[in-house]
Amino acid sequence: MKNLAKTTAFVLLISLLFLPVFLSAQGTRADYDRSTKLRDQWRNLTVNQPERPTWIDKTHKFWYRKIVADGGEYVLVDADAASKAPAFDHAKLAAALAESLKDKFDPKKLALQRLEFVDEMKAITFELRDSKWKFDLAAGTLTKTGPVERRQGEGNWQDFGGPAEPAASTETKESPDKKWEAFIRNFNLFIRAKEGDKKEEIALSFDGMEGNYYSFRSLVWSPDSKKIAACQVRRGLHRRIQYVRSSPAGQLQPEYSSIGYTKPGDVLDFSQPVLFTLEGRKASQIDSALFSSQFELSDIEWRKDSRAFTFEYNQRGHQVYRIIEVDAATGAPRAVVTEEPKTFFDYSGKRYRYDVADGKEVVWMSERDGWNHLYLYDGATGKVKNQITKGEWVVRGVDVVDEDARKIWFRAGGMNPGHDPYFIHYYSINFDGTGLTAYTQENATHSGTISSDKMYYTDTYSRVDLAPVLELRKIADKSLVLTVEKTDISGLVKAGWKAPEVFTAKARDGETDIWGVIFRPLNFNPKKKYPVIENIYAGPHDSFVPKAFGGFSGMQALAELGFIVVQVDGMGTSNRSKAFHDYCWKNIGDAGFPDRILWHKAIAAKYPYYDITRVGIYGTSAGGQNALGGLLFHPEFYKVGFAACGCHDNRMDKIWWNEQWMGWPLGPEYAASSNVDNAHRLQGKLLLLVGEMDTNVDPASTMQVVNALIKANKDFELAVVPNADHTSGGPFGDRKRNDFFVRHLLKVDPPDWNVPAPAPGPAKK
Repeated sequence: MKNLAKTTAFVLLISLLFLPVFLSAQGTRADYDRSTKLRDQWRNLTVNQPERPTWIDKTHKFWYRKIVADGGEYVLVDADAASKAPAFDHAKLAAALAESLKDKFDPKKLALQRLEFVDEMKAITFELRDSKWKFDLAAGTLTKTGPVERRQGEGNWQDFGGPAEPAASTETKESPDKKWEAFIRNFNLFIRAKEGDKKEEIALSFDGMEGNYYSFRSLVWSPDSKKIAACQVRRGLHRRIQYVRSSPAGQLQPEYSSIGYTKPGDVLDFSQPVLFTLEGRKASQIDSALFSSQFELSDIEWRKDSRAFTFEYNQRGHQVYRIIEVDAATGAPRAVVTEEPKTFFDYSGKRYRYDVADGKEVVWMSERDGWNHLYLYDGATGKVKNQITKGEWVVRGVDVVDEDARKIWFRAGGMNPGHDPYFIHYYSINFDGTGLTAYTQENATHSGTISSDKMYYTDTYSRVDLAPVLELRKIADKSLVLTVEKTDISGLVKAGWKAPEVFTAKARDGETDIWGVIFRPLNFNPKKKYPVIENIYAGPHDSFVPKAFGGFSGMQALAELGFIVVQVDGMGTSNRSKAFHDYCWKNIGDAGFPDRILWHKAIAAKYPYYDITRVGIYGTSAGGQNALGGLLFHPEFYKVGFAACGCHDNRMDKIWWNEQWMGWPLGPEYAASSNVDNAHRLQGKLLLLVGEMDTNVDPASTMQVVNALIKANKDFELAVVPNADHTSGGPFGDRKRNDFFVRHLLKVDPPDWNVPAPAPGPAKK
């Protein structure tokens, strides 16, 4: 008995010695306090951080806003003088606003929208509080010029094709020569003369009807006023989602509503272009063989000389995309450009077209050689004249096309050896592919702007570990004119800020680099073991790991609870090669998980404290689908998940996003990627969250997962947020998520939030 007592006492002593370490280590109320206060503590510690500059048209001056202590300041830069000064008298404007609006305005906290310099830079205009304003810079006088224009209309942005047009329009469209106006009556197209006593109404079409009407929105006059092009629209399904707002403000009873929301597989509108000739009152339907299986036709655009009109055709399934030109004399259509990839044409992210010399040439973007590049087409023959850009790197966007100089200014990623391939750099190149010139050099990601006469450019560069620098340079020789701003983060660093670590590992193919970032708690101790939490969003439309300086990150706040928090872009996301992107094709459920898991294992091999036996995952929207997918398809690795407003079944979500990656007609791939159909696989700990009024992702998508989990007799948690739209749950959702990870990864009970926190004790002397 004595030996047993000694052993028990020894174990108790050891436990007491180590108890403070364990209690102060992870998931304590002190950790929660540090986590929740971090944003406010760091809020004003980044100084002189510039926002994107805006050039003032036809001048060598630009303005920008920068962050200063306790607010922001608008700055005006004169490139010729290499000087900068306040853009206006902030105190005078604040006083004028206070007088006009009978409210207090802090000169350092002016939130001006759509700011412009006008009247030869003697005044500025801007929007504030639903009104438009004009401020005279010399006199200091402020004038309200009208209300902010708001777009009116029925339907919802997910209602593909929009609401049906009325049988008759009160609106008219005037011909360029101002002699005629076109309008819709009884679903048909009419015109009438604008001059003369007798304004006879002339019908140009006779076959319009409620389900197959002529669209007022689509009709476009030819520049010579002799013709009209318009579409006759045969209506599709136009599905609606029904909502119950359980807790509306100002009343006890719930509210009922619905929105238009088109889903994969739904019958879509069919638009039939028709050419109307005023002379002879002739209507010619355009042969639809080149655009017969429509996902969408773009707006009609006339050539400036009225010889033809064009539109773009996106085939259902997104494996054919065309620019189509219709001859105005004959009504004959032809394809100017045709894309026919084996997988998908990334129309929402990589479609770019610029018509040179009224369509005689076309600058076009394509991934046909395996990388996103620019091509020059002959507009008359529809043949490629030359490939403009080429190489194992990607064009990320076009900023300026100079037809006279036959030069293009563009941004790209992956061209600089040794740089993160996601970093954006700026270049110019000639139409014929010669003269490639780089304007940015720093090993960082860049954001640039160019003066209207292409004499100067601004370059703002940063990394997650490099505070932003804004420079002004000359385009001719790239020489530095002025270091406009150099962000000061000394206060942030003094407060404990540390940059996340950038980490790379090989993908599933053993060759491709996968890039991500690692956030550690500020009180990180390499002698401890830390559970890992992955912030996931694997939407194929972009890449998502932060590349620019951010200061505070929600991932850092989560790490403060005792975790290592990471984010990584796996295969199937965008901004790399076409082959890299194609992993998502009819396979959104893949979400790059094989690459992600290898990336985690590579970190664990380097850092013993990185505990991949305890891995959590969280995400919202597509990230919500991915977070639950991690638990369902890779339960051997991901143990705990938080999925907010997930599009858990791609057949339930918006059509344009899901058919682009999952294809059409709907096939077995949809079920294979579905979290609903695979809910029975759940092994780990799951918390689902959904906003009851989510207009982005149908809330039923989450509830169908719930139904499937119940049928499979699975254990999980669910949080429904009344009145909330598409959301992670706000502060409530963050706390629910954090508590869930603390409970299941740290094996620590989080604080009881229904019990007030203890009052702080007396200050120590």
